[in-house]
Amino acid sequence: MFVPFLIMLREGLEAALIVSLIASYLKRTQRGHLFVAMWVGVVTAAALCLILGLVINETTGEFPQKEQELFEGLIAVVAVFILTWMVFWMRKVSRNVKGQLEQAVDSALGRKNNHSWALILMVFFAVAREGLESVFFLLAAFQQDVGIMPPIGAMLGLATAIALGFLIYYGGVRLNLAAFFKWTSLFILFVAAGLSASAIRAFHEAGLWNHFQDRAFDMSEMLSTHSLFGTLLEGLLGYQEAPTVSEVSVYFIYLISALVLFFSPWSSNAPTKKAQTNVVR
Repeated sequence: MFVPFLIMLREGLEAALIVSLIASYLKRTQRGHLFVAMWVGVVTAAALCLILGLVINETTGEFPQKEQELFEGLIAVVAVFILTWMVFWMRKVSRNVKGQLEQAVDSALGRKNNHSWALILMVFFAVAREGLESVFFLLAAFQQDVGIMPPIGAMLGLATAIALGFLIYYGGVRLNLAAFFKWTSLFILFVAAGLSASAIRAFHEAGLWNHFQDRAFDMSEMLSTHSLFGTLLEGLLGYQEAPTVSEVSVYFIYLISALVLFFSPWSSNAPTKKAQTNVVR
């Protein structure tokens, strides 16, 4: 439940920040009449992502067992790439996202075509990107953790993000966004490592990967996935009580490589001034 909550909180907050910054800029530049066009783009993108997620989720249950395992492995791989890209993209653009959005709005509204349609498309693609990232991650997360709690966690995360977005827009809250994205990014890398290991496991069950299948270790007596803490670790970080050598290898190859890049000074364009870490209306 916590992982879908965190992912939807982060993705939802990114989308909410985009909408909040665009709305603030429209209001500041006396273009409040374009709010309707902005919301049309937001709602259309959200509806498309929801429909796509439901269609994929419903159709995969009809696959034969091996094909379903293959699909789950592919979804996990896509989710790993998306989560990794999301982490490093945010580190790169976080300092200039406000200026970039304002330039994009000016560019869209400065064209000779219908201003409303230009703004709708700009907002649509900005929000749809965040939504599609969420769709593929949630598909992978729901396959790893069945039941009603993961969807509830995702909805609570999205609701929290929307509430924070409105509070940010109306000036009711200030967030240290640099700290928020830094620590959530670090946690997401551990989640992605767990998904990469689950992808290898799914490919093995689909009959595509049969190498290094010896058991790396067995922690079932000390920390079973049926225990409360073991279940928590399984849901958060993809912990397995008796993983194979290939699962452990992929987990640590991904995690170590990602952490080295994450903490490398050349991979970050983080601002040095404290004022730049907060949302400015």
